[in-house]
Amino acid sequence: MSVYYHEFLTLALIHFLAVIIPGPDFIISVRQSTQHGYRIGCMTAVGIGCGISVHVFYTLMGVGLVLSQNHIFMSLFQIMGALYLLYLGWNCLKGGSTPIEINMQAASGHTNMSYHQAFMTGFWTNALNPKATIFFLAIFTSIVSTTTPLFTQILYGGWMCLVNTLWFVVVSLIFTQPKIRSGFLKYNFILEKVMGLLLGAIAIRLILGVEF
Repeated sequence: MSVYYHEFLTLALIHFLAVIIPGPDFIISVRQSTQHGYRIGCMTAVGIGCGISVHVFYTLMGVGLVLSQNHIFMSLFQIMGALYLLYLGWNCLKGGSTPIEINMQAASGHTNMSYHQAFMTGFWTNALNPKATIFFLAIFTSIVSTTTPLFTQILYGGWMCLVNTLWFVVVSLIFTQPKIRSGFLKYNFILEKVMGLLLGAIAIRLILGVEF
């Protein structure tokens, strides 16, 4: 048990450090929270956490190793992820709601995004992230022993899904604080473009890294 405890702590620390580094998940979480409010931000966080389960599942089933060795599949998966990020980036660039519209939505308690849409946005942002595939494959093969029971490994995966969800719930809470949110909304037009460009840049970098 002490072996698993040390293994878990190592895995948990590396995963947490990876989670708090800003990436597509962070950009989407901030945008959802500032644009649509805390509840939508939380549902996006739940989607992000569930998206992690996809990577955990095929890594534990051994599929991740097979896929990582298939360059054609990995390249196609990388392109799919890049295209989804381009889609999200384009939505930012073409403009969203104005600060007045957002404040009116917040005051009325209504938003033009459903919980299901928020969940799926978070889910696909993470599930289609090829870097997450490599990350989970790397940490499970390098840190987790081959003698570790499958059930214990599933618990590791469940913990990482939970941590991802809770972290982005915290991010949502921070960015829906009145002062922080009002600051974002004040420069909403510019920030939307910046977020769109960042997502586009990440997508282009993924596409340029494709090898057939």
